[in-house]
Amino acid sequence: MERKKSSIKKRLNGLLLVCMVPLAATIVYLLVLMNSFSARYDTIVENITKANAYNINFKEDLDYVMYIIVANSERAEELVGTEQPDAMIAEARGVFEELLEIADSDYARSSLQRILKCLDTLENRVDEIVDDARVSGTYDKNMERLDSNVRILTELIQEQIQQYIYYESTNLENLREGIRSDVDAVIRIVALVSVLIVVGALLVSRRVMASVTKPIENLCQMTQQAAAGDFEVRAHEDRIEEMEVLNTSFNRMVEQIGGLVEGIRVEQDNLRATELKLLQAQINPHFLYNTLDTIIWLAESGEKEQVVNMVSSLSDFFRTTLSKGRDYITVGEEAAHIRSYLEIQQFRYQDILEYEICIPEELHGFQILKLTLQPLVENALYHGIKNKRGLGHIQVRGERQKERLVFTVRDDGMGMDEERLAQVREIIRGQAGDPKLSPGQAGDPKLSPGQAGDPKLSSGQAGGPQALPGQTGSPQGLSDPSGFGLFNVQQRLQLNYGAEYGLAVESVYGEGTRVIVTIPAIKY
Repeated sequence: MERKKSSIKKRLNGLLLVCMVPLAATIVYLLVLMNSFSARYDTIVENITKANAYNINFKEDLDYVMYIIVANSERAEELVGTEQPDAMIAEARGVFEELLEIADSDYARSSLQRILKCLDTLENRVDEIVDDARVSGTYDKNMERLDSNVRILTELIQEQIQQYIYYESTNLENLREGIRSDVDAVIRIVALVSVLIVVGALLVSRRVMASVTKPIENLCQMTQQAAAGDFEVRAHEDRIEEMEVLNTSFNRMVEQIGGLVEGIRVEQDNLRATELKLLQAQINPHFLYNTLDTIIWLAESGEKEQVVNMVSSLSDFFRTTLSKGRDYITVGEEAAHIRSYLEIQQFRYQDILEYEICIPEELHGFQILKLTLQPLVENALYHGIKNKRGLGHIQVRGERQKERLVFTVRDDGMGMDEERLAQVREIIRGQAGDPKLSPGQAGDPKLSPGQAGDPKLSSGQAGGPQALPGQTGSPQGLSDPSGFGLFNVQQRLQLNYGAEYGLAVESVYGEGTRVIVTIPAIKY
């Protein structure tokens, strides 16, 4: 059964909900409770304030106005206005009617209703006194009415108002007690909710942390294994989406790194094999035998100076070939190497070989891969000059072009036609080859230095091309059908410097061949 996956974001949101939902509910409850308390408190205070305004002034003001009307009936309108008592009573009635509408208990409603009835009665008594005050001879009677009716009614209204205020004050005290009780309950609820939030948050957070940290720790461990060279390690499937992406990317990365490392190892093995083949080619016994035969012939002929030169050139040639195991040498050492090689060959092919090495001294301090130019010079001799069957020239030139060194090995031998040139270029690019070549074949049998000459060379044959029965190369200039020697040089250059460097071949049949070598300009 496939496990359902979730993201870290969802898990963190779940943790947030565990904390925030109870907290938000508690806060909403507190806000509602506070709003309810505030509304009830405001209502009671407002009711007390309204009622208290008439508790203090209503009786005194009305009694005073009525006394003025009774005592000064002729000037009552001028002094206070006979309509003023009715206005005062109407205003009071309006206030207490509003209080009656919002009354929340039977006692309050009963008190307010009694106040309103007293106000109605008071209004009738006031109207009677005001009407009689305009009649002469009723002063004593009106004063009696004022004492026995109006003042008694206002006193009664004041008492009822005080009772109402007392009731509302009692409600305020009850509200305070209720608030105290509710606050205690809220404290208990908040404490309980807080405990639940903390416990829930701890449980959920531990689960979330474990689900995140454990896969990360596993991935870190696998990363350490990969860093130690174990590219077979793989991260397992995880229920967290983000970790699944990381694990998948890690697996893909480790697989690619492993492939790259293996590719590099194979390239290094190929490079070492190629270098070994080239080195074997340089110390091919046939080349050594032929050279030693030439030295013997020169010694028997009494050519001591030439013997010394020949041995010196041979010594320099093999010294550079071995180079104490170094892969890179200076351009100056490579130039000396090809000069030693050409000096040796010129002893044997002096009738057909002329050479020129034009590498500026300012390039001698730069780095070059060992055995880069010498195989190309050798190829120019055996497949260019020898096939020409006449005097030929080999020219080696070098120059710096910005961040690159460009070397050219040119011969004026037979050259190649377009078809053969296309084949050679394909071979150099690695798109063709001879699968029958063994590791010992550093190059083509017809291209290798082992055919530097013929061991049957007699003492009278110091160097003419006619003395070499091996001169059976093709007229195209490269008798090797595989081009393995050029391919080896190209492979070594690109393995060491990169795909943008290497060889380029140009050739015209009957005119000659030019091989261009491009490497980076790196100081040794």
